[in-house]
Amino acid sequence: MKTAAGKTALITGGSRGLGRALARELAGDGWALVIDGRDAAALEAAAREIGGDVTAIAGDVADAAHRADLARAVSGGLDLLVNNASTLGTTPLPRLADQPVADLAATYATNVLAPLALIQAVLPLLRDRQGAILNVSSDAAVENYETWGGYGSSKAALEQLSNVLAAEEPYVRVWWADPGEMRIDMLRAAGEDADAAPPPEEAAAAFRRLVDGRPASGRYRAADLAAAR
Repeated sequence: MKTAAGKTALITGGSRGLGRALARELAGDGWALVIDGRDAAALEAAAREIGGDVTAIAGDVADAAHRADLARAVSGGLDLLVNNASTLGTTPLPRLADQPVADLAATYATNVLAPLALIQAVLPLLRDRQGAILNVSSDAAVENYETWGGYGSSKAALEQLSNVLAAEEPYVRVWWADPGEMRIDMLRAAGEDADAAPPPEEAAAAFRRLVDGRPASGRYRAADLAAAR
């Protein structure tokens, strides 16, 4: 899978929101893309809208067989892995005293274990090209918002995995980044005023600065990246 840019990115959760917006950013510069999403119809619609060299593979990142399909799709080489797919978990968001543990296990399976498993599957490819990993996090990972304990703790775990991975893989950039509030379905499902939030295209443009600038591994906020322009 090659283009004039000669670069390939794998973006999970690419059918809508931030994943779709970031895919559109990269496609405009000639990147070859592999995107996934659980809703096959939405994913195909996104691929058509994004345009360019886009391979759409429907499935759930928590499924090992699906992750194997994604890894095979980029076996020719990979420059960027974006772990964007995630789940809010139990809704309405419960206090931790009422958090169903089985639901939380499923949240961790999608938000923590699946990104790590996908990283493990494609890490040799990223090492070969001195590529990059962008793990999409949240301010809920570091703030004590009431009822956000389940989701926030899963993102905190993803951040620490990223932090250690950055120390272990000095030739691969590892970024864990907070996009801030966005006008997306997940924020609406959490009971927040999603319509008042910025569109995901703003965070996507900020994250593009990470991809283009290749700063040191670390934690970044879309708001700070945008302000640095």
